Amino acid sequence: MVEQYTLPNGLRVIVEPLPHLRSVSIGVWVRAGSILEKPEENGLSHFIEHLAFKGTARRSARQIAQEMDAVGGYLNAATSKLATTYYAKVIDEDIDLAADILSDIVIHPAYEPKELDKERSVVLEEISMTDDSPEDVAYDLVAEAMFGDQALGRTILGPRENIEGCSREDILAYRARHYSPMNACVAVAGNYDAGRLKEILTKHFGGWQGSASEMYPVNLVNRQPNILTADKDTEQAHICLGYNGKELGSEDVYAMAVFNSVLGGGMSSRLFQRIREESAMAYSVYSAPSAYPYCGDFTVYAAVSPKNVRAVVGEIDEEIGKLLRDGITEEEFRMAKAQLKGGFILGQESAYNRMNGMGSNLALMNRYIPTEETIRRIEAVTRQDAQRVAEETLRGPRSEAYVGRKIDKVLKK
Repeated sequence: MVEQYTLPNGLRVIVEPLPHLRSVSIGVWVRAGSILEKPEENGLSHFIEHLAFKGTARRSARQIAQEMDAVGGYLNAATSKLATTYYAKVIDEDIDLAADILSDIVIHPAYEPKELDKERSVVLEEISMTDDSPEDVAYDLVAEAMFGDQALGRTILGPRENIEGCSREDILAYRARHYSPMNACVAVAGNYDAGRLKEILTKHFGGWQGSASEMYPVNLVNRQPNILTADKDTEQAHICLGYNGKELGSEDVYAMAVFNSVLGGGMSSRLFQRIREESAMAYSVYSAPSAYPYCGDFTVYAAVSPKNVRAVVGEIDEEIGKLLRDGITEEEFRMAKAQLKGGFILGQESAYNRMNGMGSNLALMNRYIPTEETIRRIEAVTRQDAQRVAEETLRGPRSEAYVGRKIDKVLKK
């Protein structure tokens, strides 16, 4: 049974025992993501995530890695537009060590100038690597097209000049605004003793102090729909079409998931079957929704030969028109719901996935969503709900992004 409690310093904790396992996953969520960054701060959430592993008051970067490797555990972190997550996976007897290391890197990073500059170079290399990935460039570009100069229109990694120019003082100031127990939560799933776990979390996280927190800002999708292009020396052209979606926590996210499954969410989806299987004009084609506070988006992506860009966009538009005109069939509807339900249930057999779901829901929506509730909401979606969401999405404004060699000339042909 899932249990929630709050430590005296305000840190929220959510835990789920899985006694049939020999492992345990633990994660720390901090509401610090690119959506909360000012333009001149863009990239700092991600940079701070990297710096957490470069040493603390008690451990060097090497010691952090060696201590986790010595028990065969796994330690990592990730930054999204909404939050930064630090997590570890270990066997059950090493939960104390995992909590110790996680609390150390989250609460007590050293930010030694030498290590800061070394990791600055690493992050700049990551930015270069992303620039070399046309799919990533296309997604960043369509976000800019949909959101413009709003926070969600900026990248998670930030521009090179921000990373090159930020100082230790800038990092400390940004961290002071977001890193506090009042703006974070801890999630644990796996095999553990409940009483001992509470003692461990209190020992390692109970001394964390601070009350910083910020509300997520409102962003508007396709307020001014745009078409953006990026000239990249690639063999393929990359297409991203961006529509308005559903906001985080909306009842319609489940109907959106069903509609997405029908249009481009899997190998049996309309876009995959039409553009890859029937027309053979793309290897990769899919659609995906994203939900944020107060807004959401829905994107269609395809990677194609430059000569087929216009044809593929036409095929996408024709399939969208068909869906809007003729509607989602009963067979498609049943298959989409079964796919979502099956995928969700299979994912729940992983301690990490259960921990990740609990932590992200508590951090971003301030509530735990039980497995039974998710299944019930998927089952409650009607074909009319899915069709309505499809209409609201696909009949709305659309931004577009195109990436490829001499892409502007390609689009004019």
